Amino acid sequence: MIILALNCGSSSVKYQLYSWEERRVITKGMIERIGQEYPDHKTALEQIIDKLTTGSSAVLKSLSEISAVGHRVVHGGEKFKSSVLIDAEVLEAIKSVKDLAPLHNPPNIAGIEAAQQVMPNISHIAVFDTAFHQTMPEHSYLYAVPYEWYGMYGVRRYGFHGTSHLYVSRRAAVLLDKKPAEANLITMHIGNGVSIAAIEKGVSVDTSMGLTPLEGAVMGTRSGDIDPAIILFMIEKEGFYVDEIGSILNKKSGLLGITGKYFDRRDIDRAAAEGDKRAQLAIEIEAYRLRKYLGAYLAALGHVDAIVFTAGAGERNWGLRERVLHEMGRFGIKIDHKRNEKARDGETESLISTDDSPVKIFVIPTDEELVFIEDVVAILQGRYDMHTKFKYSFEDPKYKKKGLGTRESGLRAGDEV
Repeated sequence: MIILALNCGSSSVKYQLYSWEERRVITKGMIERIGQEYPDHKTALEQIIDKLTTGSSAVLKSLSEISAVGHRVVHGGEKFKSSVLIDAEVLEAIKSVKDLAPLHNPPNIAGIEAAQQVMPNISHIAVFDTAFHQTMPEHSYLYAVPYEWYGMYGVRRYGFHGTSHLYVSRRAAVLLDKKPAEANLITMHIGNGVSIAAIEKGVSVDTSMGLTPLEGAVMGTRSGDIDPAIILFMIEKEGFYVDEIGSILNKKSGLLGITGKYFDRRDIDRAAAEGDKRAQLAIEIEAYRLRKYLGAYLAALGHVDAIVFTAGAGERNWGLRERVLHEMGRFGIKIDHKRNEKARDGETESLISTDDSPVKIFVIPTDEELVFIEDVVAILQGRYDMHTKFKYSFEDPKYKKKGLGTRESGLRAGDEV
């Protein structure tokens, strides 16, 4: 069984072709400059299919070898609590919540429609970033704004990076030698986008991103949490329009806003080492805000088995991890400095806590594509749907690889854990 995973953005399409029987990635890549070199997503997908099936780069004899296509969809609202086979009704439901993710869902939808045209005889399955967090209780996901906004417009916390939080939480349970339902975790996805999740007994009970991915920790170019009155204040002072203030908060704030130059943490670290005061300040602000979320979720969960760092900076920036966990021993979180400094390749699962640390600390490279693939295969095989909630054997020896434990992710969003 061969699965094609697609992640369609406004100007790019990332793809990965995976052999389920061989448990290996056949090939992967990305098409960029949609709207420039490629007029639309359909043209880009045709180029991908041509590359996969013809010429010296061909890895398939024909398109018919692909069993299904898995599509990343950023926002599923409350309509989707798990991955689902796409039909006309599902596609309309995805379109109905596009206002909740105006930057992400429209290109996701364009990618689905284009792929259905290019590959009409193949099953298409949607995998939602928000699905994993649909287990949050009301007191976590509701805002203290007029309740009618929730009923009329769906204003609530949804959370994102769900496939990443799901993957690393299942991997952490394996490394702890626990079932998912026995594990309390704080997972920290730190890339250009940043989100933290509180996971109690295997399910998400709170997460830092909200109605949109703008809420939460300081990010590369996003502001994260701010006083909402700042928006009103700046509109009054500068006369900003809605789209202008949205662009500033999403694309010109965060680490970039503080430094005025950089959003890549490698550049910021280098500038800070050279004496750039604003770069040094950005480092301090980011670490402080992450520590605040960590403390909040320690309080919310009561007992925590492990903290997990993942995504680009979470996996590779040992200095950031060091700053976030500085002097946390009083909370049972003891980092091993030598182990932490060694864990920087972004490829290896690592334990970076001391042997006597009550709370374990892991660095786990995320594998969101594997979540895509497993969900797609399970749906095709009838082992998983929105109602029966298939259960997967995360200790199956077929999936064991070198490292601290298996690399297989285990149960899916919505599973009974």
